[in-house]
Amino acid sequence: MTKIAAFFDIDGTIFRNSLMIEHFQKLISFEVIDPAIWYTKVKKVYQEWESRYGDFEQYLEVLAEVYLDELKGVKKDYIQYIAAHVINVNGDMVYKYSRDRIEWLKELGHKVFFISGSPDFLVSKMAEKYGVTEYRGSLYKVDEDNLFTGEIVRMWDSVSKQKAIDELIEKYDVDLDNSFAYGDTTGDLSMLKMMGNPVAINPNKELFLAIRGDKELAEKTTIIVERKNIIYKMDSNIEIL
Repeated sequence: MTKIAAFFDIDGTIFRNSLMIEHFQKLISFEVIDPAIWYTKVKKVYQEWESRYGDFEQYLEVLAEVYLDELKGVKKDYIQYIAAHVINVNGDMVYKYSRDRIEWLKELGHKVFFISGSPDFLVSKMAEKYGVTEYRGSLYKVDEDNLFTGEIVRMWDSVSKQKAIDELIEKYDVDLDNSFAYGDTTGDLSMLKMMGNPVAINPNKELFLAIRGDKELAEKTTIIVERKNIIYKMDSNIEIL
């Protein structure tokens, strides 16, 4: 018998920021990363995004490259300890809509999966906190001494997520027509297209336009925007400025 499942992106879909950004800041606090790195390599692109002249994805790409480089040679156990601290402190900083949907889906007995571009050692802690079935995140490789090598298997693009989702679909015999997908960027587009019940949560402009440009996807997609204490349900015909 096929099973109904729900596939959730995390950053921007459940979590109201990026897990990696929160972890990066904690690594500075724990003196794993020199604060000067922020000012010399990240601050400029962050300020461009913060002032709405730059793009969040560009900011995240710059930070991800610095993050990966700074982890090289660091013991994974210590990084995991700080990751647990991040989730303990910030793990409730989520959208109400997403939190309620996760609980609703679990109460119905459906499988719930987290598919995220954030590091697997952060995604695993979020998966544990919210009691989901399984998770997939970007894999940061370690050597025989459990030190980070600076190599990564990414999970933030549509192709990588598609591969992970295909594996879970086969493993759990997922009923695609009745299953759910939740995402906020074009990296989530493939899983939104696959499921019978796609939901775009606070979608960025690129994802919104991709949905609008695909008649079949537009007809079945629910668009949710959560701001302050109001949750808006929209369709792709709304005017954007």
